[in-house]
Amino acid sequence: MALWQGKSKKKHSGGRLVRSRGKRRFEIGREVHLAVLGQPSKKGMRTRGHNSKQKALSVNEINVTDPKTGRSSKIRILNVIENPANPHYVRRNIVTKGTVVETDMGHVRVTSRPGQHGIINGVLLPK
Repeated sequence: MALWQGKSKKKHSGGRLVRSRGKRRFEIGREVHLAVLGQPSKKGMRTRGHNSKQKALSVNEINVTDPKTGRSSKIRILNVIENPANPHYVRRNIVTKGTVVETDMGHVRVTSRPGQHGIINGVLLPK
């Protein structure tokens, strides 16, 4: 089902707002694709202006940057530890921006948006 992101039919006071036009196609949002732990898979999408996005459907690796040394490396994700977006995402192993995941190097906070960028980048947290 489409997600309409236009303005409401009601005023803040609760009264009815009379529209001067109908709904437009650019006001329709997309279905949410939440990246889960598993075999890597992506989905390409056409966006407005004939641009494109990659949506990560499932991932198992993360590009980790160590802030002390400035070095980056690709590491396997072991588990989801914390997700400030929704605490229920931890049980379902869903990765969003801000998620803390467990890797071989330690705990890493995700800094990219997997549903928008198609890859996962993160910063190593201090012990």
